[in-house]
Amino acid sequence: MWRLPRALCVHAAKTSKLPGPWSRPAAFMSTLLINQPQYAWLKELGLREENEGVYNGSWGGRGEVITTYCPANNEPIARVRQASVADYEETVKKAKEAWKIWADIPAPKRGEIVRQIGDALREKIQVLGSLVSLEMGKILVEGVGEVQEYVDICDYAVGLSRMIGGPILPSESKTCASALIEQWNPVGLVGIINVYGWNNAIAMICGNVSASWKGAPTTSLISVAVTKIIAKVLEDNKLPGAICSLTCGGADIGTAMAKDERVNLLSFTGSTQVGKQVALMVQERFGRSLLELGGNNAIIANVLYGPLHTKQAVSMFLGAVEEAKKEGGTVVYGGKVMDRPGNYVEPTIVTGLAHDASIAHTETFAPILYVFKFKNEEEVFAWNNEVKQGLSSSIFTKDLGRIFRWLGPKGSDCGIVNVNIPTSGAEIGGAFGGEKHTGGGRESGSDAWKHYMRRSTCTINYSKDLPLAQGIKFQ
Repeated sequence: MWRLPRALCVHAAKTSKLPGPWSRPAAFMSTLLINQPQYAWLKELGLREENEGVYNGSWGGRGEVITTYCPANNEPIARVRQASVADYEETVKKAKEAWKIWADIPAPKRGEIVRQIGDALREKIQVLGSLVSLEMGKILVEGVGEVQEYVDICDYAVGLSRMIGGPILPSESKTCASALIEQWNPVGLVGIINVYGWNNAIAMICGNVSASWKGAPTTSLISVAVTKIIAKVLEDNKLPGAICSLTCGGADIGTAMAKDERVNLLSFTGSTQVGKQVALMVQERFGRSLLELGGNNAIIANVLYGPLHTKQAVSMFLGAVEEAKKEGGTVVYGGKVMDRPGNYVEPTIVTGLAHDASIAHTETFAPILYVFKFKNEEEVFAWNNEVKQGLSSSIFTKDLGRIFRWLGPKGSDCGIVNVNIPTSGAEIGGAFGGEKHTGGGRESGSDAWKHYMRRSTCTINYSKDLPLAQGIKFQ
């Protein structure tokens, strides 16, 4: 799901606003990883030294040029020209026009386009997974798994395109000559900040267009590469490219999306802090938002991992370790930055903290495990639920009674409640999301598709009378 970036704007190295490669010294260009033989596979994705970060049927971009770096060695990979606010305005206008075409296409036919997108991603799964690993820092198998997840949700969306719809409900009309139905229609323009695959595949089969996808600036190459694959599918089917638009950018683009009344639904994945800002901006215009925010899951630490995404993340790791010590914790393993290139840190285990220590309730994107001893089931269930985040949780037990108490009303209050499996990852057939400060939004399976549609309750009278509900008569 490409979940590392959790802010409206993650700072990346900025360079000149001049649009062409001539604004960079030749020696500097040669140091880019994309120009080194072992990274020639990047060009299989259509990437170059300088990449345009705006797509709305044509490629462009008039914003700042940023450099993305590999967190495994902090070497520059390539550059992406970001969107300006003017680019965003142009993109939304084109998306509105594209929606007029897309919404008229029957849902199963829209599903066929999504199927082709899934197949196109499947063909590039290894090289795309390698890019996720290179630019984000995930281990390779997990990078490939992220792409596979997008492919899987495309497959799911294809089937869903023939199933979405509302029920026919019993009418209370005494004439028996009326029908009560639910009609579901697309919301229109969907803005996506960060996590794209889960949102876009479902939004598309529902009849929406992605008015703008704004990934994190530090992973702009992934955004560009994925959009190039999708754009080819749309082009082959003679459909407007603005059905799936891209606007790489920073906080200015994210803010424009949140405040834009033309964006009928804004899906935001990120930190709780930034999510609050997004929610307020969207609510101020009575808009609709889908929030998937902080996690802070209670479970185990995986010792197979890559580097942290940025140098800032390394600083946050060190800060969390020091704060844990100040609050009475003991580092029994790890706690240090590894002496090697890149943003690698040691897996860390901390004991001795109180269950309500502030650092234990703080989401830190780093391999830190806080270990607590508890007396009984009731106590530990309460500890699980006392944190403000409510994304995912898991228990390991063979006790059937404990399992169902864990799943019940006095058990875990998270959106994902697992038994005997870790909290990482999720099956696409179920709704993904969390409660409390995690935002309450749901993506992927179950009835999450309803987020991307608007519901109308329709009473159709086909008699010659004019019956009213509750038997009301005007004498």
